[in-house]
Amino acid sequence: MYKYVVSLALLLTSYAVSAQTIITDRPDQTESSLTIGRGELQIETGILYGTAKDDFFSEELVLAPTVLWRYGITKGIELRLLTEIASVKDKLTSYKTSGISDLQLGTKIQILKKQDIKTDIAFVSHVIIPTAKDALTLNEIGTINKLSIAHDIGETFGLGYNVGYDYFGFGSGNLTYSLSLGIGISEKVGMYIEPFGALVKLDNHEASFDAGITYLVKDNLQLDLSAGTGLNHKMKYISFGGSINLDLSNKDK
Repeated sequence: MYKYVVSLALLLTSYAVSAQTIITDRPDQTESSLTIGRGELQIETGILYGTAKDDFFSEELVLAPTVLWRYGITKGIELRLLTEIASVKDKLTSYKTSGISDLQLGTKIQILKKQDIKTDIAFVSHVIIPTAKDALTLNEIGTINKLSIAHDIGETFGLGYNVGYDYFGFGSGNLTYSLSLGIGISEKVGMYIEPFGALVKLDNHEASFDAGITYLVKDNLQLDLSAGTGLNHKMKYISFGGSINLDLSNKDK
């Protein structure tokens, strides 16, 4: 059960859709290659409904809410905390469990930011801390790691991609990948399309696809809507959320 909670929860930590004032890590899979500024607090939250099944299980998941807290401690380095309330239902037995999922504590470090070559690179790492109740916890310390690379392609398009490795305290872990094409529709509206997937236990390839749209309400506030599906496995989700950036650094004083 918890494998499904973790895999769908990760759909909410992703790459910025276009070159907007607020750069977010949702709604897609590809983590942004940019960090937030020193003294800034960015809150990225949303709700998600998803289903997944195979020959042995059929589950329904609601995350309401999931919240990614980001704080810039210095130029190029931010601290991150992911908290979420999950509700998981086994559709075969009707068993349902709800509660706070395992906490994820992490950091993002800017490795490269070059305007002349229009390329940014960052490393993102989270530690999964087993704080949830039995039905929602890994019972082990896990880790989620991604190398994020992005390229500007003119004023309208942006390309971002990630490669990563996740380890959940047991087994071989998962190799992950994603490739997101962001398109600026207007100054306020952006969209993305994205194939992503994982080599589960370094053996079974699960390929997926998602797409979404963002709306910039004002410079520091963004709304988003996204949906995804499995290509060679049975998984679907839809998510709605919003992000706000708060400057706590007193830069203007």
